[in-house]
Amino acid sequence: MATPQAIRPTQINVPIETESVKASPMAKLKIRNLNFYYGSFQALHDIDMAIQPNKITAFIGPSGCGKSTFLRTMNRMNETVRNTKVEGELLLDDENLLTMDVTNVRRRVGMVFQKSNPFPKSIFDNVAYGLHVNGIRKKSVIEDAVQRSLEHAALWTEVKDTLNRPASALSGGQQQRLCIARALAVEPEVLLLDEPCSALDPIATLKIEELLFQIKNLTTIVIVTHNMQQAARLADSTGFFLLGKLIEFNDTRKIFQNPGKKETEDYVTGRFG
Repeated sequence: MATPQAIRPTQINVPIETESVKASPMAKLKIRNLNFYYGSFQALHDIDMAIQPNKITAFIGPSGCGKSTFLRTMNRMNETVRNTKVEGELLLDDENLLTMDVTNVRRRVGMVFQKSNPFPKSIFDNVAYGLHVNGIRKKSVIEDAVQRSLEHAALWTEVKDTLNRPASALSGGQQQRLCIARALAVEPEVLLLDEPCSALDPIATLKIEELLFQIKNLTTIVIVTHNMQQAARLADSTGFFLLGKLIEFNDTRKIFQNPGKKETEDYVTGRFG
């Protein structure tokens, strides 16, 4: 069966896990019977999965299949939309995110969006924003955290002499890495990324992918992508969504080389989507 070319970015060699992604009791996130509604429309149906710590998990599927809705549910972004309802459990280290204080959720579960959204502030103040929100005031602590976050986002050497410049002066790829640095500054346990490379050129995309490999020792990464080659390159585990349902969730190599569901095989081989 034809598969996307599963070549990892240069100079990075990360083995693919072969055990079942649902079998390990070490899961960072456990999702149980999750249903989500926009008014009377049910967008997600009985989602069950376990996401392992310090791994990259990818969600693939055609437009409108529910993968971005599910991602936003993980840090309760969907609560900003009226007439929404969520049912089930979403456990972070066995604590239910759906009943946790939302400020605590956003600190522990960071999010980077499809379109880079730097604040109308300086590069430094963008990265420091979450630290200020969380009550950190000591200048030396903030400066150290900003530098560390920019280093983790592979941006420090490019901006260290221009930290007071507006973030809007950065290129598109740099702005997206700045948004990742901003999310990393508060040391989230989980980092969610919704199509983070969709507006970037191949060179900027490669930098983001290499960055994600380098930071997964710091946080658990969950990414939504329309690019199946990207999922094959990046992810340890992959979930395929269709019509609001999780059709299959398994080791990435199995999803692309030996899927267990016909719908998954049809999608990854290009028969639809």
